Amino acid sequence: MAAKIHTNINSEFGKLEAVIIHQPGSEIENMTPVNAERALYSDILNLHIASYEYQQLKGVLEKVSAPFEVEALLADVLADSHLKENLLKQICYREDAGSAVNLLLTLEPATLAKSIIEGVFLEKDNLTKYLSQERYLLRPLHNLFFTRDASMAFNGQVLIARMASAVRERESLIMETIFRNHPLFETKTLNPATPAHGIQADSKATIEGGDFEVARHDVFIIGTGIRTSTQGIDFVIENLKSDKGKTYHIIVQELPPSPESFIHLDMVFTLLDYGYCMVYEPVIMEINRYKTIHITISGGKVASIKEEPNIPAALKKLGMDMKPVPCGGSNDSWKQEREQWHSGANFLAFAPGKLIGYERNINTLDELSKNGFDILPAESVISGTENPANSKRCVVTIEGSELARGGGGARCMTMPARRADIKW
Repeated sequence: MAAKIHTNINSEFGKLEAVIIHQPGSEIENMTPVNAERALYSDILNLHIASYEYQQLKGVLEKVSAPFEVEALLADVLADSHLKENLLKQICYREDAGSAVNLLLTLEPATLAKSIIEGVFLEKDNLTKYLSQERYLLRPLHNLFFTRDASMAFNGQVLIARMASAVRERESLIMETIFRNHPLFETKTLNPATPAHGIQADSKATIEGGDFEVARHDVFIIGTGIRTSTQGIDFVIENLKSDKGKTYHIIVQELPPSPESFIHLDMVFTLLDYGYCMVYEPVIMEINRYKTIHITISGGKVASIKEEPNIPAALKKLGMDMKPVPCGGSNDSWKQEREQWHSGANFLAFAPGKLIGYERNINTLDELSKNGFDILPAESVISGTENPANSKRCVVTIEGSELARGGGGARCMTMPARRADIKW
């Protein structure tokens, strides 16, 4: 067993020391054009190509951090018979699959973890099941490789997501079970679905990790749109208010309801380094009807709520002067739209100024290059031909012809559990 990991996330770009990922498996191929929309996809993916591209992401992460697989972590936890039974009952009873509990309890931990993720086939052993159009009793978790969404760490704790769609609730149950019970992790968990310390979340409260960014230990940027509700952000506010001796700032960014590429904040805005952020200009920088709101929490109460021109302007007032780098470049709105659609604003920082992103977004990469970021192909980093440590700033590029069609980028596919502290 690796040394215990004390959760610590006080920035988006401190050196990445531990990260949770999920290698996509048969669950992403176990969908058809008919049920893809229900699975929150706009297209179906080819597992062979997606796996090759994902191996580039994983290979880079193994060079620069310590990645841990969800399936392996889950199997470890399921070795405890009490935890195994408790999780199965939560999953099966919520998903109207109570008849599967006894059978699943007989499975070995590794087999059970795979079944929970990849799905359990519906046995056609009565008339209702025979006539059912469903293929699965427990549906596959098509979205699990976007590990960012189901939980989000900030400072020394983990906020468990309350997902906007019921098809993703099981992901949150899995991540909460891991963080609360796996011996590898030492952390405190918060969950809008579970009242604690007198804090009750509104029934409409939803919040997902793609909308939650940690700018500094006391500054959080949260998007509100189709996945994260204002009530979900209010739950965060109430928890921060309980820390009466400190001052916190939340910068809230309203997001357009369509197209689906605006699903989360990290599809239009990510932090890259001390002085740089990636922005999709039409939403973040241009005048529009989507508000940027700065909330200050101090002394156990909301001290002020005010509107700001945009996220970089709000951050500058808090001592973080960020130069916006435009996703898709600044010269052609069509190029901006195309690259934003393919996660051109969605970067994972594994150290200050050291990023992972898709190589397909050539105009975005050109803008980064103009700002002093070296462009390093993933295969060169994995083979040792190139070393990110030799660059002041760099982008390690992974192929993304297939993964990008799933609707997310490198940030979406990684859930940092620990980063080194940074100083402003």
